[in-house]
Amino acid sequence: MSPLIQFRNIAKVYGTGNTEVRALWDVNMTIDSGEYCSIMGPSGSGKSTAMNMIGCLDQPTAGEYFFDGQNVAKLAEDELAHIRNRKIGFVFQQFHLLPHLTALENVEQPMMYAGVSSSQRQKRAIAALEQVGLGNRVNNRPNQLSGGQQQRVAIARAIVNNPLLILADEPTGALDTQTTQDVINIFSELNKSGITVVMVTHEPEVARLTNRIIWFRDGEVLNHHLAPEELASVTAMPV
Repeated sequence: MSPLIQFRNIAKVYGTGNTEVRALWDVNMTIDSGEYCSIMGPSGSGKSTAMNMIGCLDQPTAGEYFFDGQNVAKLAEDELAHIRNRKIGFVFQQFHLLPHLTALENVEQPMMYAGVSSSQRQKRAIAALEQVGLGNRVNNRPNQLSGGQQQRVAIARAIVNNPLLILADEPTGALDTQTTQDVINIFSELNKSGITVVMVTHEPEVARLTNRIIWFRDGEVLNHHLAPEELASVTAMPV
């Protein structure tokens, strides 16, 4: 496997002088193509800042970030937007579906920005919804769907442009236990198809279902290769 994500001496600093906050400091991290891993750590550990950096939603104060072989640390916003649209699929805790659109129309949105034709958008959106088990819900709006179904729509939207990376931020935080398992099963199947999956979570039971856990604390990576069975040794600390 080749590296998809590489942090080289990454720092993110907010403020100056007495108000300076080091959200990330001298972080070196590699995630290979095809990996399925989670990022964990206590509140304020830097995991959310790292997620924003991975997703090209923020840029470092110092250091280099290589995504798919390209140093994106200093790219212009329009270049970052292009990468986000074409190469990264985002899944969030609160779904972020547009309430006035159907499931089909929500999934079509990323393709509109990518310049995909109307006929192709519909075809690909239906295929993505079928892939997550919602082929019979294409015309339902979010308020006609359960929380788990809304998250499936969000996953379909994330995969419709065939991204290299699925970046999930607390994707099961608003779901019950059974629905959480259903959603995690979808992520596992997507990973088996070759998509890299990186999940930020505070739930140990969810992190244990990934293949590798990266543990952050105080803006640094304390453990790059925490195995699921080793998680109990660090989760005594609050997350």
